Amino acid sequence: MFSLEQLFRDSTHKGTLFPDAAIAAIEDAIFTKTIRNVEIPYINCLVRNKAIKLTPEEAVRQLYIYTLVHDYGYSTDQMELERHIHFGREIKRADIVIFEKSHPNVEYIIIEIKKPKLSEGKEQLKSYCNATGATMGVWTNGQQISYYHRKDPNYFEDIPNIPTSTQKLKDILTERWTIDKLIQKDKLVSEKKSLKGLIEEMEDEVLANAGVDVFEEVFKLIYTKLYDEMESGRDHSRTLEFRNYGDTDEDLKVNIQKLFEKAKDKWPGVFATDATIALTPSHLSVCVSSLQDVKLFNSNLDVVDDAFEYLMSKSQKGEKGQFFTPRYVIDMCVRMLNPKKTEKMIDTASGSCGFPVHTIFYVWKKILTEKGIAQSHLFTTEKKPAECEDYVHKNVFAIDFDEKAVRVARTLNLIAGDGRTNVMHLNTLDYDRWDDVTKDEAWQDIYFEGWKGLRSLRKVKNENRDFNFDIVMANPPFAGDIKESRIIAKYELGKNAKGKYLSKVGRDILFIERNLCFLKPGGRMAIVLPQGRFNNTSDKYIRDFIAEHCRILAVVGLHVNVFKPHTSTKTSVLFVQKWDDELCPKKDDYPIFFATMQKPSKNNSGDKIVCMDSGGNIILDEHGHMIVDHDLYNHDGLTSDGIAEAFAEFAKKEGLSFFR
Repeated sequence: MFSLEQLFRDSTHKGTLFPDAAIAAIEDAIFTKTIRNVEIPYINCLVRNKAIKLTPEEAVRQLYIYTLVHDYGYSTDQMELERHIHFGREIKRADIVIFEKSHPNVEYIIIEIKKPKLSEGKEQLKSYCNATGATMGVWTNGQQISYYHRKDPNYFEDIPNIPTSTQKLKDILTERWTIDKLIQKDKLVSEKKSLKGLIEEMEDEVLANAGVDVFEEVFKLIYTKLYDEMESGRDHSRTLEFRNYGDTDEDLKVNIQKLFEKAKDKWPGVFATDATIALTPSHLSVCVSSLQDVKLFNSNLDVVDDAFEYLMSKSQKGEKGQFFTPRYVIDMCVRMLNPKKTEKMIDTASGSCGFPVHTIFYVWKKILTEKGIAQSHLFTTEKKPAECEDYVHKNVFAIDFDEKAVRVARTLNLIAGDGRTNVMHLNTLDYDRWDDVTKDEAWQDIYFEGWKGLRSLRKVKNENRDFNFDIVMANPPFAGDIKESRIIAKYELGKNAKGKYLSKVGRDILFIERNLCFLKPGGRMAIVLPQGRFNNTSDKYIRDFIAEHCRILAVVGLHVNVFKPHTSTKTSVLFVQKWDDELCPKKDDYPIFFATMQKPSKNNSGDKIVCMDSGGNIILDEHGHMIVDHDLYNHDGLTSDGIAEAFAEFAKKEGLSFFR
């Protein structure tokens, strides 16, 4: 018997979207013809009533015809394949056309299969729908799928599905959704999409020409939708409000603005109290329809991370040499530093707060395991035990000098911490000026609670240089030098090997020393640094400074693609523990763990490479999300052990204090 898996093996078309019954039915209908001594697969097409050579593209078409007949109830008499669509003198052929029941020659739904890339397929589909007046369009390559409603020639809105043969479009649009329905129909799972990809689509459709700050408007929408999901995550009977239930564009804007106001009340200090959604009603309608079927909350917020990484990098992050640390690199660092629920951690260059948020999740999992509480894919929306909330409030801190990054960080941290956050807008390196900044009333209105907690961890009262943190994790900005002599004079690493103060010093160099000031004796740090700091002869004084103050635990070389598309700088992560008589007694000679990432995790364009099985099918985690193909750690038993597991064995063997 000829298998579809065999047919799809080297193709961009796949059959993973379809249920086993559809696959089995099509496979049962396949027969072969011997042509020039080669067995060629064929199938009798239900619509055309003749034998058709079975290519990967044709197999997807036959699977979708089966779905339209058996799941949607459409008759093959209502369909036409390779329908001629006229564009002046040019004629193109639509893959599948469904006609209106009462008007058998009027195009109702058009399905595009030939173009295996969404961007190309959507453009083809739009041209067909506009040329014929068809109300709806579907694009699929058998692995991903998109459904669209043609509101008018300029705007195609995402819809959750097409109607069955007994439904109308309004039945799809007016159906009330709860969080359970959203879980069941989550577009990221059912259509195999990413939030980043959806935002790119929205940009192409409306945002690029909307005359608004794309970052601000998408941020408002994600923030509002997160609030809506959290409310429903705690009351599963509640109807989701971030949704177009067939409202007029104007009414929808009023509803979404009201929801935005509620989100601002719940999570203050992110948007100004008088902030409003600036998108026009028609632009907003398209954006809401794109986002409404996406479940943003999952077990670790990586869906939202992806979106903010894209927005921030487009907005400004790269200009200052700051780049989002991929979450799989963060998770490796967290696993290797193995934080405890009693320990205090800070990220001194927090960006979107990846290190703090993933530290929170790591510790929470330990707390929930101790209490015998199962973790669901709505982990981030659910009410946590008081011990979890206390941990966030008392133990987790973050600082960044970029106000836009701080707002993103506060959003993620507020969600993770159930309304509590210690993320502050401060310049980590220029600590002498903190007292001036923290006296400002407007600053205090937003950040005072976090500042109060940070202040309590100072080593010397009323001094902002040294603190008592157990853990520091950071990916400081690489680009640009510090040239202010006032700042350089505060640091030992502001001097060269001969002890003379330099006129300029790399930011990351000063961050090494500054981070060590945050650590108490025995505390440990993970810091991402340019590879040159480990190799360059001229940087030996930096390595000597580190070795004098700490035990070097590990150096993990990251693949050159990790920070693409933002930069091709080769980086490594340095792990150290500050010398301490009890936790880390000083030694002159000791082993260091070295490892190099072998799998690139991203391609040369900076797109993530996802795990595939031997048949070329995407491997999903238990929540239906794609897994990045890396070798940094074992992903819930679905991938092999990696660098983090090897380090844990090393740490236990060496008797390191945090793995005892």
